[in-house]
Amino acid sequence: MAKALPRNSELADQLDLLADVSEILGEESFKIIAYRRAATRIRETPNPVAELALEGRAKDLPGIGRTIEEKVREVVEHGEIQALKRRRERVPEGVVDFLRLPGVGPKTAARIWTQLGVTTLDALQAAAEAGRLRELSGMGQRSEEKILAALAAGAGRKKPAEGRSLLGVALPEVARVVEELSAHPAAIAVSEAGSARRRRETVHDLDLIATSTDPRALIDAFCEGPWAAEVLARGDTKATVRAHRELLLDLRVVPPECYGNVLQHFTGSKDHNIFLREDAQRRGLSISEYGVTEVETGEVLTHASEDELYEYLGYQPIPPELREGNGELAVARRRELPRLVQLSDLAGELHCHSTWSADGKGTIEEMARTAKSRGLRYLCLTDHSHYLRDGRLHAQWQEIEQVNERVKPFRVLRGIEANIRADGSLDVEDDVLAGLDWVVASLHTAFDRSPTERILAAIDNPHVDCIGHLTGRKLLKRDGAAVDVERVVARAVETRTALEINSQPDRLDLRDTHARLAGEAGVLMPVNTDAHSTGALAYSELGVAQARRAWLRKEQVLNTRPWREVQRTTRR
Repeated sequence: MAKALPRNSELADQLDLLADVSEILGEESFKIIAYRRAATRIRETPNPVAELALEGRAKDLPGIGRTIEEKVREVVEHGEIQALKRRRERVPEGVVDFLRLPGVGPKTAARIWTQLGVTTLDALQAAAEAGRLRELSGMGQRSEEKILAALAAGAGRKKPAEGRSLLGVALPEVARVVEELSAHPAAIAVSEAGSARRRRETVHDLDLIATSTDPRALIDAFCEGPWAAEVLARGDTKATVRAHRELLLDLRVVPPECYGNVLQHFTGSKDHNIFLREDAQRRGLSISEYGVTEVETGEVLTHASEDELYEYLGYQPIPPELREGNGELAVARRRELPRLVQLSDLAGELHCHSTWSADGKGTIEEMARTAKSRGLRYLCLTDHSHYLRDGRLHAQWQEIEQVNERVKPFRVLRGIEANIRADGSLDVEDDVLAGLDWVVASLHTAFDRSPTERILAAIDNPHVDCIGHLTGRKLLKRDGAAVDVERVVARAVETRTALEINSQPDRLDLRDTHARLAGEAGVLMPVNTDAHSTGALAYSELGVAQARRAWLRKEQVLNTRPWREVQRTTRR
């Protein structure tokens, strides 16, 4: 039996760990940056990178050179990067955990280890309680208190993914804070920043940037708001609170004249900002979070808005969702960024459930009226196939007809979500599928059993209109199936089969890089909620954000079109 190749996530984890350990050992920064960039690229690549490396094609990926390709081959052949193995022998395992604590960077972690002999989190807690950390250069009583508070909350003892939250959980919280602070009399402007503003699928801390006529008053309102379960830090212009869902919220209040500079800096991403600074340096400019310095004259220019900053640097303003260091700066320099799809562009919903599914919580009419109130013109009911046997499907059609009479001109369409079996067949007969308006086929079980071939078989069924949640992943819980996305996309183009962007907060599947690949190939992608309740129809905001991260325009998102036009785009 052939040895299973390591997943992209496993390769990326090893490169990230190599970067951490190398940084603790004080090695060259350019190598560490290269490891981190390669880890990000591998994690987001739709194809199995281990397979590409064995074929000598991994180095064709942006940010992956011969050295990284060789390290990937080492993981395939030996189970571990050899350079990582050698460094792990030099750095105690627990020291890497220090990097997950607030205010502890690689140099501080190295000093704690080498100067105090502390190599575990328990020993670190004991040293902090004894007041030993403040003896180190760069550390003080306040730093010590922050570390103790973080350790008490379980920080460092969790894997990195466990310290993250779903975007769909964090976004309502940060939106609430932004809305309430924006209404404060002292507020001039308040914005989310960081990975939440870029709409990453999971987030860590939540950053807020504000400008105000009375910074202290706004800080007080932030610390005393109903969202603050605990105030961790409080100053005149900056504060940190722990929200009730264990989310950390950081607020910075800055002068109005440099609001755009600070907001751009703290929105990130790190790679985007690095490339922005490198390009500026070639033109005699130096960028910091508080302004742009003309190196020759020393003059510092500030910008009240991000758009002003990007225009001054010679770029078309770049939407936050695109700021990931994936070529957006070069395209913005040419002023060729796409006009991205917006939530208001959606015309219909093509994957949702009702009480005809055992896990559905809204009736057909409740789902229809909610969708109509959100500005949609049609809703395709795609209840799970195994709940629609023994005559239930035709009974459901009768109810759909009755509801349609009551909600006109809104339209409820007859659909189904069929399960792709382990052998690639569907659990619904073709003659039944032929009588439906819309058929979604999805993997729900046996993710390790030839997922690519099963999906290709479903695509080849002439009655299948769309593949649902392609990889079946559950964010922060399980990786998706090892699907060869490139092959699936190629077959979807040939057959005019749609690939959905599933807006469920723990799915967001297609992921952004897969959706961008599909969009560039010509696949049409509906943004679907997979809603099982009326409230879940609001998840479309998350799916649209995912589509925007994939550089998708309105015309590339299938359900921005009227239903008759959707019908014309399929092979039926």
